[in-house]
Amino acid sequence: MKPIIRVAVAISVVLAAGFANAGTRDEVLQRGYLQCGVSTGVPGFSHPDDNGNWVGLDVDFCRAVAAATLGDASKVKYIPLNSRECFAALQSGEIDLLSRGSTYTLTRDSSLGLNFAGVTYYDGQGFLIAKKLAAKEPADLKGAAICVLAGTTSEANLAAYFRQHGMDFRPVIFDTSPETLKGLETGRCDVLTSDLSQLHGLRLKLAHPEKYVILPTVISKEPLGPAVRQGDDNWFDIVKWTLFALVNAEELGLTSATVDEMMHDPDAAIQKFVGRQGIKGEGLGLKDDWAVQIVRQVGNYGEIFARNVGGESPLQIDRGLNNLWNRGGLQYAPPLQ
Repeated sequence: MKPIIRVAVAISVVLAAGFANAGTRDEVLQRGYLQCGVSTGVPGFSHPDDNGNWVGLDVDFCRAVAAATLGDASKVKYIPLNSRECFAALQSGEIDLLSRGSTYTLTRDSSLGLNFAGVTYYDGQGFLIAKKLAAKEPADLKGAAICVLAGTTSEANLAAYFRQHGMDFRPVIFDTSPETLKGLETGRCDVLTSDLSQLHGLRLKLAHPEKYVILPTVISKEPLGPAVRQGDDNWFDIVKWTLFALVNAEELGLTSATVDEMMHDPDAAIQKFVGRQGIKGEGLGLKDDWAVQIVRQVGNYGEIFARNVGGESPLQIDRGLNNLWNRGGLQYAPPLQ
């Protein structure tokens, strides 16, 4: 057998094997909508707006997966989940995808029957305090009552950090972010600890946000990303390459406003992205324009960041680590070729 024929046969076998396990994709297509697990309410990431519509960076990722799979970003059912129940909901099949700011860790990726598809937001844990405490760093929080979400990496990191530095504290544990915020505002705790991204959003929901400040110290690495169940390689690939498409689109200059015009650009990388060259949609079992639908309906990663948490949002979070790799950040994606 000639080498090129061997390669063609090998690719066919791999694709056939992948499609044989494409259960979630087929279920989503048959159902007609994506079931996406989100938070119970974190501004900028996943929360209902004044009209009851779910919005945020994590919500837009759900929409991007729906656009790629169903060709319609609106075909999503959002299921709010707290940190205690979110992984069980994914394991049981209640949701197809978890996109709620969950930290990508070894334990979660290897022992819970889950696969993390990448990092949608590089974050770190910090502290939100009332200015009247006059604290400048975590060392000033000795003996403080600290609100924290149950079952999160924040809870474990908090205990480890204070133990390492020989300080006492009193944990005040809640199941949802709104509850932790109420605990801070009503005085049940002196401090609220969580990922910095959440602290920025929660601070804006306080009755008097100007009376509170986020300490500059970051005590952990919190790579946040979407997760799927293990054992379905095709669905894992679809979710993973949805994220890669968002990042690649920004790098290529493809936006929701320019993608239709740029489809005619002769650049090889763009032609492969829009599904006119290369493997197109075949490798994922999707239509050839799957990546175009993502950008056309949802935008690229930069657009999603800007409108939800960046310069176009009330949060005004700097891109920082979440900038593209060629602009000083960590967002880097394999090419669509």
